[in-house]
This record gives sequence, C-alpha cells and structure tokens, in this order.
Amino acid sequence: MKIVDMKVRTVAIPTTCQLRHNTGVHPGYFIRNVLELVTDEGIVGLGEVGGGDQRGALMKLKPRIVGLDPFHLEVIKLKVLRSIYYLSNARLYGAIEIACLDIQGKALGRPMCDLLGGAVRDRVALMGEISWRYDRPGGDDDTRAEDLVEQCEQLYAELGVKTVKMKGGVVDPDVEVRVMELCRQRMGPNFGLRIDANGVWSVATAVRIGRRLEPLGLEYFEDPAWGIEGLAAVRRQVRIPIATNMYPAKFDDLGPAIRLGAMDVVLTDLHYWEGPRGVKDLCAVLRTFNLGVGMHSGAEFGIEMSAMLHTACTIPEMRFAGDAIYNYLTDDIIVGGKMRYEGGCLRVPTGPGLGVTLDEEKMAKYERYYAEKGDYYARFHQDPRRPDWYPIVGGM
Repeated sequence: MKIVDMKVRTVAIPTTCQLRHNTGVHPGYFIRNVLELVTDEGIVGLGEVGGGDQRGALMKLKPRIVGLDPFHLEVIKLKVLRSIYYLSNARLYGAIEIACLDIQGKALGRPMCDLLGGAVRDRVALMGEISWRYDRPGGDDDTRAEDLVEQCEQLYAELGVKTVKMKGGVVDPDVEVRVMELCRQRMGPNFGLRIDANGVWSVATAVRIGRRLEPLGLEYFEDPAWGIEGLAAVRRQVRIPIATNMYPAKFDDLGPAIRLGAMDVVLTDLHYWEGPRGVKDLCAVLRTFNLGVGMHSGAEFGIEMSAMLHTACTIPEMRFAGDAIYNYLTDDIIVGGKMRYEGGCLRVPTGPGLGVTLDEEKMAKYERYYAEKGDYYARFHQDPRRPDWYPIVGGM
C-alpha cells in the first residue's frame, strides 16, 4: 500500500459565544484543517489539526510522504519531523499520523485503539470548561463570578460532567478564586474543580492564589506561572498538584521538567507529543516517574475528538477526566453531527479506523463559512471590547 495523494481543507464552525482567554478572545468560531491521505488501494485516512489555516504548511510536506507506506510510520516521522528542522512541526506530523492510523485501521478492519494496545474502557470521561464569555446565549457578557458558577451548574445538568475547569488569568485573580469557592459551595465536596491560568500569572500571584485555593481540594492547578522554572517555583510553595500542557509540551523539555520537579500531571496532546503513538511514548515515561496523566483539548472537531478518544481509552492510568471544549461547538463535520455526551462521557467510536466519516455537505458549508470569516490567528491575541489591550505574561 502506498500514499498517492494528500488533500487539505480548512473549515470553521460557529461557537455558542466568544470565549475569552488570558491572551485574547476566540471570536465566535473555531478553525480546523482536515487532512485526507489517499492510498493506491482507495482507502482514505482522515486527520485534523488547528492553529489557523495550515494548508500551505501541510502541502509543503506532501512530496515527502507521497509514495510511502502508511504502515511505515517511523520512516514517515523521520521524513516529516526529524530530517529538516525548519520544516519540523509536531502539530502537522500529528495530523499525518492520525490519518495513517485511520488507514491502517480501515485496511485491517479494526478500530484505531486496537493499533495502540487495545481499549481498557469503552468511553472516556470529559470535563466541562467554564470561561469568561462575550455574547453568551441571550446576548450578555459574563461579568460576575456567579455567571461562571451558573455555567458550571448548566454543564453538570446538560452533559453530566463531574469536573469543570475554569479558564483563568482573564480577570482579577481574586474574582477567579471566588468562582472556585462558589463552585465548591454549589457542587459539593466530591465535584472535581481545576483552574488554568495558561502561565500568565507571576510566581508571586500564583503562590498567593494557590494558597487561597488549597482548602478547596482542587484536582490540580494548571500552568499557574510561565515556564518550567515558574511551575517548579509554584509547586514548591503550594499544596495543590501542578498540571501542565505548556511546560513541558515536547520531548526536548520533558527531562529538564522532571529533574526540576515542575509538575505532578502532564496533559497529553496528539499534536504537541507527536501523534497518538507519541502520546503512548510519553505515558511510558510518566509511568516510570510516577507522574499523573491527563488530556489536553485544542478546540477539536469530530475527527480529532475520535482520535483523542481512541488514544485515551488505551491508557490505563488516565484517571483524570479529559479536557474538552467540544460543547461550545454548534455543529460538527462528521456524519451524524456532534458526538453525544452520556453521563459526562463520550463513547469511543467502534471503527474501523477512527470510526467517523466526513459529512461532505457540512464540509462544503463550513469551508464557505471559513472563507467568509477568515483566519483569526492574526487577531487571536486581541479583545474586541478593549481595542488597546494586549497580553502581558506575569502582568497579574
């Protein structure tokens, strides 16, 4: 079997609101690139990656993989990710590996998870994310701690999630602590709580806030300060497990982060960690050092959500509910539409391969929507309500 063609399309799907984060605002839609690898046997594998319009970057890699066997992932990784440093991009390689594993599963008539060691669970628990929103349903903006607590209650009622994570570092840190305190009061002692500052707080602020959060029994404190040194400094002074999807977010940084004691939990990602097989490699290292394993969300659509579920279901020690902001999407590009939550979980598709199929009518619709709205990554780090604002790491 040989890869004979690669096609890439960029699509955008509206979200239920504009989502604020500490370095800008998602402006009411998410963007993803859909990759199709075509083989000489007529099997088509699907992959997906975010980061704005990546069509040009992916197509530069096409000559390096056409003619290769999709089962020969080590050769593909060498040619895409290792050989030429200025073309090396783990995010793009991750999409290619997902598509190759989809091909392999379809060729063998087996679900992707069987290629990764086999499932230890048939569904994956996901958390709900609560964020400061502009243009939320009803038209208002979130301005009070109580607004985010209402989101928490809604996610529990509608999706059955048993954990929420607050996307922090957006407003006054003391207000965000108040959100966590109110959630604990409203949801009770056994409901999972997390907060993620995405590294924007200074170490001093992260320590002060962390100490206020200690009595709440958070599952973890995610990226409270910038860099490996920042996380290590906070971890030494705060009695909450430190989690990260930023430092480390690649194998080059994993050894230094472990030596410095920077984190307790690493949130896996199919792109940062070089595809589903790379995530399995990461988990072997984390197991060796008795570190926790979670799952990061990158605003994925149905193709990557399926790949995440297939990967997560093969990792026995992944006990934390996975990150997800899937609930903010208004639609999906796969046949059958959005996957449905069952008691805070999504079922692992049964295959073969990823177990999902593109809805070509939806693809055409959301290609047009992307062409209309455009790539927002040039304005991602802006705030439409505050035109002169810009993010300052360590500014809080």
